[in-house]
Amino acid sequence: MLDASFKDYVIDQLRDVGGAGARAMFGGFGIYKGGVMFGLIADDELYFKVDDSNRPDFEARKSKPFVYEGKGKPIAMSYWRVPDDVLEDTDQLRAWALKAHEVAFKKRTTPAAQPRRRFRATTRARR
Repeated sequence: MLDASFKDYVIDQLRDVGGAGARAMFGGFGIYKGGVMFGLIADDELYFKVDDSNRPDFEARKSKPFVYEGKGKPIAMSYWRVPDDVLEDTDQLRAWALKAHEVAFKKRTTPAAQPRRRFRATTRARR
């Protein structure tokens, strides 16, 4: 069972990010706003979505990406650890969260991120 105390703390810190909430997923939590996942909690660490627009903020703080073991090798995701001092400062956290949400929203609306149509195989009776 997931320990929700860190998740509750994060959501409380994100109170100024209107509509932010968390959902359980894969042994952690996804952080959402408006149906868009922009953060995740794993092993009591908070990670935000990054791209070229906000990665320098994370790199300047010596942050690292979320990495998991997949098929025998480490896989780095585009979610980077939020520094502790940012997590503790609600004004800074709000700014970082809104940037991460913008990144996630942009990624979601690119053609590559759109779900592919699934075609159902149909069979016709031969005569």
